[in-house]
Parts: sequence; structure tokens; C-alpha cells
Amino acid sequence: MTIRVVVADDQALVRRGFAMILRINADIEVVAEAGTGLEAIEAARLQRPDVVLMDIRMPEMDGLEATSRILQEADWPVRVLILTTFEPDEYVYEALRVGASAFVLKDIPPEQLAVAVRTVAEGGALLAPSITRRLIDQFAGRRVVSSAASGRVARLTDREREVVIAVARGASNSEIAEQLFIGAATVKSHVSSILAKLGLRDRIQIVIFAYESGLIEAGDHDVGH
Repeated sequence: MTIRVVVADDQALVRRGFAMILRINADIEVVAEAGTGLEAIEAARLQRPDVVLMDIRMPEMDGLEATSRILQEADWPVRVLILTTFEPDEYVYEALRVGASAFVLKDIPPEQLAVAVRTVAEGGALLAPSITRRLIDQFAGRRVVSSAASGRVARLTDREREVVIAVARGASNSEIAEQLFIGAATVKSHVSSILAKLGLRDRIQIVIFAYESGLIEAGDHDVGH
């Protein structure tokens, strides 16, 4: 199955470089390139890609607003992979909050870019536990508990709440299984149920939900690492 990709970056050389790297993979098709957020939205509408590689800082409309618009309007399963030149910062956190599935640094080794696209296309969230913890360290303290998010907690079973908290602390599925004395397959099942009940895309959004709902407090994320 071919993964259809739109590459959005305002720097033509960077944009075309990413497109060239992806095009050497038989299972990836770059269907469009965009130089602005507005162009990215239009390309997504026309091409209905599986994945959008989205730069953050672009003219006319930045990648955050474009990401939000694409995900709100899409009536097909599309995922956004954020491209950034810097370590996780507030822009990246906001991108994840509005629904992006992952981010990668622009200096990623070429062979890893296709891996990242495949991971996101398959429904994975490309955010290592260590990066999750660093993001939360930097930004969770700024958020205000959302009453809407708090109300949705009631949809979860006690066990599912435990899984949400563990995910928010940066634990992998194997670590959650060990902590809660359950099998890895059971953890996956709980995560799937949580996503369905809360209408979330991936475990990154579970992390954000945990903090915005008040299930876990900023700084409370130590999993023993």
C-alpha cells in the first residue's frame, strides 16, 4: 500500500530535499509540495494524503493553524508530522495539542525520515517517552485544567485512568504492563479503548488530556528513569 504524502515547507530547497528523500522509497508517493500554510491546506483538500509533513514557521498561515484546519476539515484519516529545526519548544507542544501526531527535527538522518512517515501513517505516535517527559517539564505547568476535559474522565474505568496516568508519565507499553501487573496486549487494548472513548488520535493526545483534565499534575511524571 502506497503512503501518500504532502510536504509543506517555505524553503524550497528544504522542501524539495525532503520530497526527493521520500521518493526513493517505493511505498511512499509525494503527491504535492506546499510553501505556505494555505497551500498546505489546499494540497490536503485536493490530494487527500495519508501524511502531511508540516513546517511550523511559514508565511500567510503558520503550520499550527494549517494543522488545526486540515485535521478539523478532513473527512479521511490524515496525520500530520511536524518538521522543526529546534528541540521541542512551545510551538511543538501547541502543534501536538491541536492534533499533530508527531514531530521530527529537520536534521533527522535521511533514512529515518521514511521510517517516521511510515510510523505515523500506521497510526503510531512518534514521540519517545524521554521527549514526552521533556515536553511536559517545559509546558504542562502553563496549562489550566479544562472543565470539559475533566468531565470526560468519567467515561474511563479505573484501570483506564491508571493507564492514562502511566502514559502521561512517559511510560512505554512494556513499562505500563510491568507497573500494573498486566500483559502488554492488555495495555494495547486499554489504550485503544481510551482513544475511542475520548475521541483522541494517539498517545500524545492522551498525555495532553491527562494534564488538561487534572488527572496528573505538572512535574508528576517520574517513571524511574
